[in-house]
Amino acid sequence: MHIVVPIKQVPDTAKVKLDPETGTMIRSETDAVMNPLDLYAVETAIRLKEQYGGKITVLSMGPSSAHRTLKEALAMGCDEGVLLSDKAFAGADTWATSYALSTAIRESVPYDLIITGERATDGDTGQVGPGIAAWLNIPVATYVARIENFDGTRFTLARLTEEGYERLSVPLPCLLTVVKEIAIPRLPTLKGIKRARASEISIRGKDAFPFRDEYLGLRGSPTRVVKIETPQVSRKGEVLVIKTEEDLEKAAEEFVRFLEERALI
Repeated sequence: MHIVVPIKQVPDTAKVKLDPETGTMIRSETDAVMNPLDLYAVETAIRLKEQYGGKITVLSMGPSSAHRTLKEALAMGCDEGVLLSDKAFAGADTWATSYALSTAIRESVPYDLIITGERATDGDTGQVGPGIAAWLNIPVATYVARIENFDGTRFTLARLTEEGYERLSVPLPCLLTVVKEIAIPRLPTLKGIKRARASEISIRGKDAFPFRDEYLGLRGSPTRVVKIETPQVSRKGEVLVIKTEEDLEKAAEEFVRFLEERALI
């Protein structure tokens, strides 16, 4: 079984900055990490490989510095890494990103299963995984919390919903997006780190696959960030300092009055 795991390099969430001109993120190489939710996809793939055998290819699209993210996945136990890196891919929204990734997957090698994280912490849309499945015209199951059975041709799994769990039977090839509940990501071993350091990451540009130029990057993105604003938090409430029992009674009366004026009680 050949498993493909698309992963993403994202900015450290504590250091995110936006370019006010383009509406895109300023991605500093020193502040970039693997998307935390992709770790669960990598772990799921490794467990399936350990149980049923096969090969895992991790795929990413981004700047050349993203090879470090792929090396991290190799250190955990994946077999090979492929990086799509070209100026033509820059500024891609979720539609253009899923197009580029799906084209690379389709044109590279035969695949049986694609596993992605629930979403990326920078865009927070959860659209790329299902988008890849749409471009490839394969079944997709989102928010997968458990893989209960695999008979060699289809998975029986439980996906998380607002009401509980939904059990599905999904045939191969398919795409799964997984949630945190599915597994606890492992730490890379010393042997894995050494193997990852010795491994080569295959870097492919836009000429490596038959991409349609009009579907790539910022130019090929149908959605744009047209305006960025910093929200202003305004609190004009009354501050009551409680030092005595009388202050406490007054505060309680004021709170009740506040709720009554707004028909909340």
